Amino acid sequence: MATRTASSARSKSAVSKASASKVAVAIPQLAWNQIRPAPIVLVSGTEGFLADRAIRQLRDFLKSEDPSLEVTDVEADSYAPGELMTLASPSLFDEPRLVRVSNVEKCSDVFLSEALAYLESPAEGCYLVLRHAGGVRGKKLLDTIRSGTGGGIEIVCADLKKDAEKYDFAVAEFRTAQKRVSPGALRTLVDAFSDDLAELAAACQQLISDASAEITEATVARYYSGRVETNAFAVADAAIAGRYGEALVALRHALASGADPVPIVAAFASKVRTMAKVSGTRGSSGQLAGQLGLAPWQIDRARRDLQGWSDEGLGRSIVALADADAQVKGAGRDPVFALEKVIAIVSARGELPR
Repeated sequence: MATRTASSARSKSAVSKASASKVAVAIPQLAWNQIRPAPIVLVSGTEGFLADRAIRQLRDFLKSEDPSLEVTDVEADSYAPGELMTLASPSLFDEPRLVRVSNVEKCSDVFLSEALAYLESPAEGCYLVLRHAGGVRGKKLLDTIRSGTGGGIEIVCADLKKDAEKYDFAVAEFRTAQKRVSPGALRTLVDAFSDDLAELAAACQQLISDASAEITEATVARYYSGRVETNAFAVADAAIAGRYGEALVALRHALASGADPVPIVAAFASKVRTMAKVSGTRGSSGQLAGQLGLAPWQIDRARRDLQGWSDEGLGRSIVALADADAQVKGAGRDPVFALEKVIAIVSARGELPR
């Protein structure tokens, strides 16, 4: 009996300690499209596309409020001592400052220490954005922000896993642009691009910019032929990753679904051109986005795609794609053969056979 009582006491003690370790959230936790200025803006969650868009919206808003806004980027995993205080401190003309910190989930001990100290007395006129993509690293910093120290807010960017969530996202895209779209068109878009939120957003934006009348299922079919665009990117993704057999199977599926060879080659060209732009660059995706004319998520994805590729291989693939583009547009007699040939070259990452 005494043993059971002692065990029960230890169990209650453990529960008590676990409860005490949870910090009560004392700051607003908002959706990605509710971002607003605050001295500290914690952007948390695994959905990188939404996080990038939220941070960009904040920058655009602050820039519209004061064009003299100074924007700087810091990587928390390669942080230099004193960097945060230097960037956050007022300049000679006291312009507002936006300091964007990436990779907080990989932060160095020096960054963690200095960021915690900064929260005690944030610089006036500075907006500090901390991007944390998940994990336990930096938990003390997150808990401190969530407790209210620094007067911050949290923007939660969780993955949109359910089709209903992606449907609502697409609805919001068209509503924001004040563009009429039928429920059937929305369902078709979500079905076609459910695997990639960034591509769903890009498809919505293309229809918003190009279509003049109400967007219907026929409009979506004209642009994407049902799931054609998704199939095209499936073929390109498999080939770029070196999965030759899978790419051929995806090609057959795309063609059987009614895909035209032209947009399939276009999907290849789009991804390989982006890879070529990003190849050899240094710096964070946020820093490079403006220089390259790409979104940060595109840079991150291109860097993943570039694994195993050489500059020479990229060059040969670009030449092969230019030839395939001409072949499928009438210069050749067999567009399917042209596609199979370019898939073989890209799947080999442009490397010559030995």
